[in-house]
Amino acid sequence: MSRQVYTFGGGVKHDDPRAKDKVITGGKGANLAEMAEIGLPVPPGFTITTEQCVAYLADGGDFSDALRAEVAQALTHIEAAVGKKFGDPADPLLVSVRSGARVSMPGMMDTVLNLGLNDETVQGLAATSGDERFAWDSYRRFIQMYSDVVLGLDHDVFEEALEIAKEDNGYLNDVELTADDWRKIVGQYAEIVAKELGRPFPQDPAEQMWGAIRAVFDSWDSDRAKVYRRLNDIPGDWGTAVNVQAMVFGNMGDTSATGVAFTRDPATGEKAYYGEWLVNAQGEDVVAGIRTPQYLTKFARERAGAKPLSMEEAMPEAFAELAAVFDLLEKHYRDMQDIEFTVERNKLWMLQTRSGKRTAKAALKMAVDMVEEGLIDEKTAIRRVDPMALDQLLHPTLDPKAPRDILGKGLPASPGAASGAIVLDADTAEKRAELGEAVILVRVETSPEDIHGMHAAKGILTARGGMTSHAAVVARGMGRPCVSGASGLSIDIKTRTLKMGKREFKEGDIITIDGASGDIMAGEVPTIEPELAGDFATLMVWADAHRRMKVRTNAETPADCRMARQFGAEGIGLCRTEHMFFDAGRISAVRQMILAEDEGGRRAALEKLLPEQRADFHEIFTVMAGLPVTIRLLDPPLHEFLPHGDAEFAELSDTIGIGVDTLKRRADELHEMNPMLGHRGCRLGITFPEIYQMQARAIFEAACDVAAASGEAPLPEVMIPLVATKKELAILKKLVDDTAATVFAEKGRTVEYMVGTMIELPRAALMAGEIAEEAVFFSFGTNDLTQTTLGVSRDDAAKFLSPYVEKGIYPRDPFVSLDVEGVGQLVQLGSERGRATRPDLKLGICGEHGGDPASIAFCEKTGLDYVSASPYRVPIARLAAAQAALT
Repeated sequence: MSRQVYTFGGGVKHDDPRAKDKVITGGKGANLAEMAEIGLPVPPGFTITTEQCVAYLADGGDFSDALRAEVAQALTHIEAAVGKKFGDPADPLLVSVRSGARVSMPGMMDTVLNLGLNDETVQGLAATSGDERFAWDSYRRFIQMYSDVVLGLDHDVFEEALEIAKEDNGYLNDVELTADDWRKIVGQYAEIVAKELGRPFPQDPAEQMWGAIRAVFDSWDSDRAKVYRRLNDIPGDWGTAVNVQAMVFGNMGDTSATGVAFTRDPATGEKAYYGEWLVNAQGEDVVAGIRTPQYLTKFARERAGAKPLSMEEAMPEAFAELAAVFDLLEKHYRDMQDIEFTVERNKLWMLQTRSGKRTAKAALKMAVDMVEEGLIDEKTAIRRVDPMALDQLLHPTLDPKAPRDILGKGLPASPGAASGAIVLDADTAEKRAELGEAVILVRVETSPEDIHGMHAAKGILTARGGMTSHAAVVARGMGRPCVSGASGLSIDIKTRTLKMGKREFKEGDIITIDGASGDIMAGEVPTIEPELAGDFATLMVWADAHRRMKVRTNAETPADCRMARQFGAEGIGLCRTEHMFFDAGRISAVRQMILAEDEGGRRAALEKLLPEQRADFHEIFTVMAGLPVTIRLLDPPLHEFLPHGDAEFAELSDTIGIGVDTLKRRADELHEMNPMLGHRGCRLGITFPEIYQMQARAIFEAACDVAAASGEAPLPEVMIPLVATKKELAILKKLVDDTAATVFAEKGRTVEYMVGTMIELPRAALMAGEIAEEAVFFSFGTNDLTQTTLGVSRDDAAKFLSPYVEKGIYPRDPFVSLDVEGVGQLVQLGSERGRATRPDLKLGICGEHGGDPASIAFCEKTGLDYVSASPYRVPIARLAAAQAALT
């Protein structure tokens, strides 16, 4: 194995590129080495590589003799650089131990400071520093940190002892404690450790250091680290580095301080120093909130109306040096930096720099500003903004200043925030919304029959379901905030009430949901509307100039089409016609068609639906103004349209004049054990061709009418769903072509159109070469292709997919990010075989994956022509497609 320990600081120059490779030495270690080499004041230290962490975990938690030898050698480097010996009771070298993965993982492993102190070395520290109070304060800090991070003791037991000591002496703040006070507290801390662990606090500095190294490595597999990695798509086999560094002290009196700072405002992106500092403190004091930190600059202090002096005012020389470092680091790394620093008796030391976390608004502003400043180019700016972060900007968000009465929490299924009156069914939601009332649709779970209520509602809340449930998928497509899987929510439909915890609400009460956090709140919380101009628009222009793939939208209402066009959609990649039939005014005719016992009965119902469908397509073609529109012919499992309950059967009987018993018998005949794999898609068109004939007529009549009215011909792409064989497609393509010819003859004009298919069955991907003999385009329906390939129901997957992801069986939820190794192979195979038959075959995807950056990167690599995403994900897809093209 290559070197596993790299030193930095103390005049070390590295010829080995591994020393500054974040993959090997982690972000913190690589940046410390680089800061030292460009001449910044960095305390000397060494980094143990991420490779050693992976090896340690694989070996069951053992350290090799080779590693121990390298660490011992690196420790002599620190000793030589600072002129102190580790463990020397007269003049001890103390070190800090920190983790450092290749990407920033804030809060995953706490720092250990002052390592090397014991009952002897504390005396030496007191003598050499000339400050007994400082020495004993440092020792008590070390015991508390080490006991928490390494020994696994609850830090609250130490805090309790400290609070009692302060109360007994009448102190308010830690800084009031004297050397004698701290000495007594150290004794109490030692007793706590002995009592809790049954053994004394370790006195051997070498044992302390290896214990801390072990804790850092073990922290990589801690529960909170696993959750963080899962949420941020960080692979579990990366490991973390360990950084051991000579201590510098910010708690040596009023000429010492510590702080955390950003070179720009991470919330707004404003080019202004942003941060906090504390006099006579160590780094953990700032981030832990033990004392209220002070502002870094005079301007920030005055703007906040704060009284304690800023660092700029209290330590002007150290601040000026720090400001120069800020500018140097930002120019060197060409990005906003998150910095930790310490001032020890007026001398500045840099402890860390890394690219800082930022809000989406700040990321956009920084990217655009840095291009204008000449710091980066457009391509770098495009790569730098996380596409998924744009979700923060595309939906209303809660006013951060507004108070919140949080009732509970669910899954953040669709971003945005909304307030409204509780309604417990879709019909009520639609009726109250028509009267101008803002409503939140609250259901145990939603079904396709709730579509009209979901569209009418400002937000959706469900007690069951996951991130890919019906409610989640439809809400994202509509741009509605959604919180799903709120397990603490119980609904009583009879009394029209709901409970969350011990609190009860009745229908009509106001609640607020936050689809970004999953929070559910009582009452109305004000929201802030998104702004899509300025920096956002500028970055989108740059992204469009560098991407290859087109970006379309999944939409079937004029409102969604207009929204998608506003967000830059270049056509419709999926118009789901079944969603058009759930409208309360049409559902009876649809049910009449499905339950009809012969073709005559079906055609009678279809005659009622034809003008409605034609009007739908007329509006969509008008809004899309000559852009391509892919229309999927009817593809629902039939059971989704059937009446439920005696009341619905009775209502339908009155409407269409057929007896209830006859309707129920027919419904029983249509019952399917597995409707998702039953009588749906092209199978419906094969058995009942008059349905697809009606839809094709509506499409071509609307296209001709719009062409005549506007002079701009629509570009309809008729998509046959769920095809498994060439013959199915051939039969239905002929039906579409014949209908088109009839309509064109009647209208006296023609429009260009295409007939293609949705590839959503493994057999279709395998037989793509044959199917392409009939189809001129393929649209990969990755939602159903994932279901049929994995044999997993999307609506039921939430019950077991999370453990699958946690155990690494799937790296991500395959319904959120495409299963590239499995489903992706079918997409790639289908693309290659289809284009081998028809080189100009148009290829795209229209599943939920069309708005996922990782899936979009795969589509770019596979050579697809476009991706299609829900309207609110169009900007995300545009940016992700540009990043994929640049990569």
